[in-house]
Amino acid sequence: MLKVGLSVGQQAFDEVQLSEMRKSNISAIELGYAQYTSYNNCDFKKMKEYTDRCGIDVWSLHLPFFPFEEIDPASLDAEKRKFTFDIFSELIKRGTDVGIDKFVAHASTEPNIAEERPEKLLVCADFFNELAELAYKYGGTIAIEDLPRTCIGNCSDEISYLLNANDKLRVCFDSNHLLGEKNVDFIKKVGNKIITVHISDYDFLNERHWMPGEGDVDWQETYNALLESGYNGVWLYELPLKPKKTITRRDLTYTDIYNNACEIMSGKKPTPIGQRVEGLVAWNQK
Repeated sequence: MLKVGLSVGQQAFDEVQLSEMRKSNISAIELGYAQYTSYNNCDFKKMKEYTDRCGIDVWSLHLPFFPFEEIDPASLDAEKRKFTFDIFSELIKRGTDVGIDKFVAHASTEPNIAEERPEKLLVCADFFNELAELAYKYGGTIAIEDLPRTCIGNCSDEISYLLNANDKLRVCFDSNHLLGEKNVDFIKKVGNKIITVHISDYDFLNERHWMPGEGDVDWQETYNALLESGYNGVWLYELPLKPKKTITRRDLTYTDIYNNACEIMSGKKPTPIGQRVEGLVAWNQK
């Protein structure tokens, strides 16, 4: 059975919460904040002390992607790309200093118009080529995440294009982002480059970050495809404990997450906890 993990923010600096996770058999975390300024006052060394005492592995760090007007590896504005690179570089240095070796990155913000896409892919590839070398220098690896809608990296072809920029680059597979390609097809194409995952469910209309079983993903097909690709990392959930407006249910617990993983890894169809809201649309309801 793969280790079970959870993407967290402030919980990573709360020893009580970390202890509760470990009691529920959550044994790894990803530190993740969307907004870059949220990292400013984070004491990584204190976090590592807490996680070590609780027996939890800091598996990865999610590099920020917000505000969109400031953070964008695929921006055609060279100054914005440099600002993004500098933010990422500092976090990679801080993270590797406490033993974090995987850094998940979004390739772009959105929307992206078709006419600019080729140039954005080109500058984005250059950005990640340089970032991969910097991360390698400090003992880290960049994992580019597949994204939804018009984002750069929204399919295996674009992810493969970015990976070709540097053989040190790897992939974070997000199971609720692909809108124009099946998860299994994506895994078959880039699976040997996947070094971490973001697990949650959706309805194929938009990203939803539901608990597996609440959406339409075939979890046995997806899980087995990952294993067949050679993946042996953490089964890491990226979903909020409090329900979003697209799902009706109680707050999730850490035990819910572990039990969900056990169902999937034992060959069962995961039991839904919530019920999706009817009449969802693709864009403005996440």
